Amino acid sequence: MKLKNIVADLKIYSRNYMRSTTAIFFVFIFPLILMLLFGSIFSGSTTSAVPLYVQNLDTSGNMSNTFIETLNSTHFVDIHMIPDNVNIQAYISQHSITAALLIPANFTSDYSQGQHISLTYYNNPAVSTSSVAQQAISVTVQLFNSHFANNNQTVSVASTSVTTHAANYIDFLIPGLIGLVILTSPMFSMTYIVSSYKKDKIFRQLSLTPLTKSEWFLSKFIWYLIISALSAIMIIAVGTLLFHSTLSISLLVIPFLVVGVFMFTSLGILAGSVSRSEESASVIGNIITFPMMFLSGTFFPIAIMPSWLQSFAHVLPLFYIIDGLNSVTIYSNYSSATLDLAVSIAVAAVIFVFTVLKFSWKEQ
Repeated sequence: MKLKNIVADLKIYSRNYMRSTTAIFFVFIFPLILMLLFGSIFSGSTTSAVPLYVQNLDTSGNMSNTFIETLNSTHFVDIHMIPDNVNIQAYISQHSITAALLIPANFTSDYSQGQHISLTYYNNPAVSTSSVAQQAISVTVQLFNSHFANNNQTVSVASTSVTTHAANYIDFLIPGLIGLVILTSPMFSMTYIVSSYKKDKIFRQLSLTPLTKSEWFLSKFIWYLIISALSAIMIIAVGTLLFHSTLSISLLVIPFLVVGVFMFTSLGILAGSVSRSEESASVIGNIITFPMMFLSGTFFPIAIMPSWLQSFAHVLPLFYIIDGLNSVTIYSNYSSATLDLAVSIAVAAVIFVFTVLKFSWKEQ
């Protein structure tokens, strides 16, 4: 064993390794992305308070504002006000809210007359932050009764689930996993296929056959639609049989499956078309895919994220697929699901147009 040979081989291997953009991405960039994402979401340096949405129907009363100020002073919650002219349950569903408090219109008048006041707390029992918000509300109720109501139990809070049935964590995880399959299966595969076909001049050979680009695209779309549908059925079956999922499955799940697969098949072809090599295609695919995997509500609700990350999540195409699936299977909010589907169709159409303009195998 000669040290000179080891050093020589080490130099050659390290040089080749550093030329691999894929290796550099997963060793240096990807861990940094994960650290920044999860650090921003879960680190106490951002905010230790959990988001709580409050709708105050007692707009002209002083005591309701005092209650909100007392709640805010606990520093356990970050209060966001809901407009008083909207339906709170529809607002909760449309914005994927996991904790919301309704203050009734007669709060101040009932308080002045010594009558009992009942607040309504809408929560998601499957999300841990809901219990934190509930604890903050309970503490505030106790403080309010002690300091402002002379120890009389004037104010109380009643809890109700934001879902249409007794949902658990698996019910919220299943739509996210279905969305993950819809994203990754066609996205990664098509990015690699297009880049490798370009490198190996396979597209040039295909251009000499009767097969058209439209036929080639349609065959790939059908294949990944079948694969995604089978995977979705498997996920739902396992969740139901092993974890007792109580999702409300309906035919409205199918449009999201079709539009999602179409969207990410097109996006995968587009990513492979703009890349110059297989390695750069892999990096482009990862840069596009990984933010959507973690910031679209796949594994946890976006309501627990900082506000700037929530804003970023709303520009991700996968968010509307998963949010629509949640609206259908958990909240039974079909108006919100229709809006998500419309946005998904529009985004898919835009991506498809860019794909058609960029993708051409005759020029390869």
